[in-house]
Amino acid sequence: MVKFTGIITAAGKSSRMMEDMKYMGLPVTNKLTLKFDNNKTIIETTINNVLNAGVDECIIVLGHFKDEIIKEVLKINDDRIKIVYNNPIDVPLSISLYNGLMKARSNYILAVAGDQSNISTKTYTHLINTFLNKVNDEDKILTVLRRREIGELYSAEGLGMPFVTNKDYLIKYMENKNTNLNPILREMFNDGFKFFAVKEKNKLELLNINKYNDYKTFLR
Repeated sequence: MVKFTGIITAAGKSSRMMEDMKYMGLPVTNKLTLKFDNNKTIIETTINNVLNAGVDECIIVLGHFKDEIIKEVLKINDDRIKIVYNNPIDVPLSISLYNGLMKARSNYILAVAGDQSNISTKTYTHLINTFLNKVNDEDKILTVLRRREIGELYSAEGLGMPFVTNKDYLIKYMENKNTNLNPILREMFNDGFKFFAVKEKNKLELLNINKYNDYKTFLR
């Protein structure tokens, strides 16, 4: 029986990265198709790191640039992978994640952004194991990669993916929401969910790959 579903949102416009590429005179492409590690692209690396964390299925949500990104996804031969397409395409992150949630077959989910290739399998596994340890005592639990503090949190400000929580609870909070992710997490926190932040494997895991200089930082 499926226990954990990894949901990877890979449906965004990549606008900041593409603006940088135009300004620098570089070939313009979606950042998820850029090479990252061992000649694998950013999206390939993210998917492999999630799969290696032991999830029972891995849902990839596609939207903008779906034709370019699906070519990279299909390089991975793993029957745990399932593709979900946003329709319409131009939707906020909350709807992309919601569309993935509605196709998940498990009770628990690991939510990840497609550009989080810098986050290791070890950290994803840490998120899952911390959740399993905490859920024995509490029902409404969410484990998240830390932004500042480690351990039980007293605020949800600034939090986002990756995180682990109960799928059914999350669906209820995301229904009919047309927003970014953090307001939904703050609402969950205010309703009594306990948030636990785990420590990263290395400091680079806390950085975002939004602009071209961010990408060059990881290549170095």
